[in-house]
Amino acid sequence: MSLNNSNSNKTHGKTVIITGASRGIGRAAAKVFAGKGYNLLLICKNSIEQMNSYADELHNSYNVNVKCFKCDISDFSSVEDFYKSAGMYTDDVCLLINNAGISIIGLLQDMSYNEWNSIVATNLSSIFYMCKNIIPHFLKNGSGKIINVSSVWGKCGASCEVAYSSTKGGINSFTKALAKELAPSNIQVNAVAFGAIDTDMNRFLDDDEKAELENEIPIGRMATPEEAARFIYTIFDSGSYLTGQVISFDGAWI
Repeated sequence: MSLNNSNSNKTHGKTVIITGASRGIGRAAAKVFAGKGYNLLLICKNSIEQMNSYADELHNSYNVNVKCFKCDISDFSSVEDFYKSAGMYTDDVCLLINNAGISIIGLLQDMSYNEWNSIVATNLSSIFYMCKNIIPHFLKNGSGKIINVSSVWGKCGASCEVAYSSTKGGINSFTKALAKELAPSNIQVNAVAFGAIDTDMNRFLDDDEKAELENEIPIGRMATPEEAARFIYTIFDSGSYLTGQVISFDGAWI
């Protein structure tokens, strides 16, 4: 399903961009915002057919307009192509959710040069690429919000996830710095430091490992993607004074 070109169906300031929207938190966020009446620009790297099908489902269920894009957010030229393809719809964007990310588990000395560059480009550089291109639209509109999906490991670090922790720590600093830069322009920038969320990123855990992890979390379980998505909406729905924050959502784990 594509965004309708009819002006009668276009609501000013009611479009949300979500990266990594084909699964996990991104997919759940698409449903939450569609349920609130927001049009969507959904980005994924590989699963475009699956996402197109989901877009039709969201359109039929919530009567919102959805457009899907295949984009490698780790590549600056690909991100620029997305914004060119999105065209007029970016003028209506009120929120950018930088959700896409990858994780590589293992000892740092075993990590290859290409793996390091890949995770840095996907998790951190992509946020620069996406923000750089949307900020002019927000400035023109006089408002806008950016929510970056981070991790508790960006605050305290995780053994065998040095690269992942580094990128999430970078996101946290990026969030705080950009929020200060954009606050005078009525643009808010926040991040969510998620704990263990039951997504594909954690499917490598076997049943015993998952049970052990959940025993470490005071609330006794992982969060669902839907819970994570609703929390993102809560931050979005907060007033303009909420900016420059990295808010943990981890069941009192860290």
